[in-house]
Amino acid sequence: QVQLVESGGGLVQAGGSLRLSCRASGSISSLTIMGWYRQAPGKQRELAATISVGGTTTYIDSVKGRFTISRDNAKNMVYLQMNSLKPEDTAIYHCNGVLRWQQDSWGQGTQVTVSS
Repeated sequence: QVQLVESGGGLVQAGGSLRLSCRASGSISSLTIMGWYRQAPGKQRELAATISVGGTTTYIDSVKGRFTISRDNAKNMVYLQMNSLKPEDTAIYHCNGVLRWQQDSWGQGTQVTVSS
């Protein structure tokens, strides 16, 4: 198990950009699929973007073309570049493994607030 710490959130106007970072306390090379999750107020957590150890990415439709997930296995980091932000992107963002690679312990997440 690795501990995950997210950072980079903040308050931004619609149309703006943010880059989220996720630092792992140990190696993420064995975490074959990593993802960024988000949970908006009053809504269930959703998996917004995933990346495999080889770099294959997937996105939910609502963020396609605006968000880019990346990872640096050597630095044990996962990133989420978010462009053209919309108010509906407002949420707490977490990173974690996906499916069998999901860690039991979640980080505190990072708050993203997009104003209209």
